[in-house]
Amino acid sequence: MEKKKTRYRFGADIGGTFTDILLVDDDSGNLVALKNPSNRKMPEQSIVDGLVQLHEKHDVEPSEVSYFSHGTTLGVNTLLERDGVEVGLLTSKGFRDILELRRLRLPQANDLFAPRPNTLCRRRYVLELEERIGHNGEVILPLKKENVIAAARKLAKQGVENIALCFLHSYRFDAHEKQAKDWIKAEFPNMYVIASSDLWPQQREYERCLVSVINAYVGARMRDCFSSLKQKTEDTGLLTQIFSTKSNGGVMGLKGAGERPVETLLSGPASGVTGAFYVGQTIGETKMITLDMGGTSVDISIVDQAMPYSNENTVGEYPISMPAVDVSAIGAGGGSVAWLDPEGMLKVGPRSAGARPGPACYGLGGEEPTVTDAYAYLGILSPDGILGGNMRLDLDLAKQALKSLGDRLKLSAEQTADAILQVATANIYAEALPQIARRGIETSEFSLFCYGAAGPTHSFLLARELDLKNLIVPPMPGLLCALGCLVADLRADFVASLWRGTKEISLQELGNTYARLEKDARTWLDGQGVDVLSTQIVRSADMCFEGQSFELNICFPNDLSINVPNIESWFRKHYKLIYGIDDLDTPIRLLEARTQIIGLTNKPDLKSLRPFGTKTKVGSIKRKIFENGKSYDATIYQRASLQPGDTFSGPAIVEQYDTTVYVPCGFDISIDAFWNIIGVRSA
Repeated sequence: MEKKKTRYRFGADIGGTFTDILLVDDDSGNLVALKNPSNRKMPEQSIVDGLVQLHEKHDVEPSEVSYFSHGTTLGVNTLLERDGVEVGLLTSKGFRDILELRRLRLPQANDLFAPRPNTLCRRRYVLELEERIGHNGEVILPLKKENVIAAARKLAKQGVENIALCFLHSYRFDAHEKQAKDWIKAEFPNMYVIASSDLWPQQREYERCLVSVINAYVGARMRDCFSSLKQKTEDTGLLTQIFSTKSNGGVMGLKGAGERPVETLLSGPASGVTGAFYVGQTIGETKMITLDMGGTSVDISIVDQAMPYSNENTVGEYPISMPAVDVSAIGAGGGSVAWLDPEGMLKVGPRSAGARPGPACYGLGGEEPTVTDAYAYLGILSPDGILGGNMRLDLDLAKQALKSLGDRLKLSAEQTADAILQVATANIYAEALPQIARRGIETSEFSLFCYGAAGPTHSFLLARELDLKNLIVPPMPGLLCALGCLVADLRADFVASLWRGTKEISLQELGNTYARLEKDARTWLDGQGVDVLSTQIVRSADMCFEGQSFELNICFPNDLSINVPNIESWFRKHYKLIYGIDDLDTPIRLLEARTQIIGLTNKPDLKSLRPFGTKTKVGSIKRKIFENGKSYDATIYQRASLQPGDTFSGPAIVEQYDTTVYVPCGFDISIDAFWNIIGVRSA
């Protein structure tokens, strides 16, 4: 009998430690999940291995996959760990130190001796060109071909193969940048050249220059990864187009992602928030603090009724001016290495052991103690291993690594492991608190939505420090980013800098600006070659009162006619809502006009999402653990055995294929109708 042809949706998230794969049967809604160790040198290989495993173990042909989308933390991890490629920068004469000067702000306002952040482009690779276009478009100093070629040759001779271009006022007048790019590409066809005006034509020289340099800095690794992924998956028989998730929570084709890799910089974290928001909508949770803790980093976001977006994001110490899901990333994951600073203080992260050599307990050659080694040695992780027992943990190696650090602290291995968890928790809390304060939210109204391989393991420790409504652990938390890849829409952002008072802008100019942005947006969507259910256009503007040094992004409703009186009125209305001030006299400035296009895609029905794994008698096992300076007998549960309506209290450990949920003392647990774990403080 001929096998029925089934069409599958394939979502994958390449993390720093593990690659998560989720396969959904379009006909039945059945799910298959895999977690493979990430390959740091060849990140795409873990996805290819997943396709092979699906074929061998589940009889799924790659040719039966009808939709393929993936996210990756490769870009953000490259930036956090500063292991990108050498980049050259060509800029206008007099601006050689643009990356050094930054915004002349101290990294730590109360520390006059704080070290300067390192730039991503060595100063010797920053070259000036004698050219200048004025703010009004007047060519003050023409660009000369011989100067451009000489500079490119000098960089090429030094081994630089990635060049960023950022000239003064090119956000509006880009002729010199485009000409320089064409000349360099003609002379060096294999050299990667990115012009800031092509990438993100927004006023503010430093931010525009930095985004261009970042694109080149992480681009080489990401382009190679995307190219190899396409070739290797085709070799397995995959026929469908491959998409990459973007920092703004949408998806784009692999070709575009390779050309503009900076747009995928936060694709992994954005996928997680997209998945969390989708699950939140399903269960009726509209206010959530999302916490994604993987092997390398922790990503925190705040969802208040809608997906959180920001035009000013920060990755590590670098401001990113491109629109993205509002996520803050810190280097504190399960693989984060514990170490001592010169003063003998215990630190955790940002350096990660990754998947290889990985934590010491993996037995793959790692010798330094990590957060995962602390989990394992304290009894939080099963001594029989993780991933359903497929990955064994060596507690002797974990003890050896912890003891080597503990001897210097005059602590036992057990005390050292406990201290590592406390420091890691403090790191996460220190990142979460400013975000909460900045938004002025009442945490008692918000749920902590935890996911990632280590998120459910650590979130209850963080919850001790916050006054929260409850904690939510979805059915498959370790695979939520892969789920986000499957439910993301096509999405792209376009910007035009105006930077003028609203009274200086004519109705025709304003209309023409938004019409041009919409045309560019629709051209982009048509170029993706994907049938969408419907298309949405979202118009907004960055605006402020005259004399202010900060601005608000004001989103306009679809039925608002875009003219000066309407957008002024809309801005004043929202300004009053935020600040409680009604200013009718001060002139208004319009800085950036923005347009976002959304191509809504067909989404799988995930209401039947269930945990999977070993089903054993609930609460039949106890295990001795040590945490917060005390020993406890924790009850062990298997997630697949828990049913809606089940309740229990900490200390407890819930084991499942993709993560381990640690519930310390002081928390009560219930299972809701959607198989989510709901945790609340004990009365």
